Amino acid sequence: MSSRPTLGELALEVRSKNAGPFWVTMELFMRTAEDYTTVADEHFINEQVVAGLYGVDPATVQIFRIPALNVVKISFPRPVPQGSPRDRDIHAGQHHVPLASLVPP
Repeated sequence: MSSRPTLGELALEVRSKNAGPFWVTMELFMRTAEDYTTVADEHFINEQVVAGLYGVDPATVQIFRIPALNVVKISFPRPVPQGSPRDRDIHAGQHHVPLASLVPP
């Protein structure tokens, strides 16, 4: 186990939310500009990393880096439509957990 903090420990907040019936959005609110720079680095958070965590096509992942707010937003299609019989998280409120578990460099 790493002694370095996870994203969830480093960030002010890591959250996920429903972005309509077909999309999930996750947000990383970093405490400082330095933390934001570490997390926003394309070598750390990129489409391939997100795709690997969530089992989605990297071409469908959208990442928005907002340095003025120290925020990284990530969106991707929901694995199943919201409210469908196989949807186990209708509000997408738990999707952030794998992302929050990452350890920044």
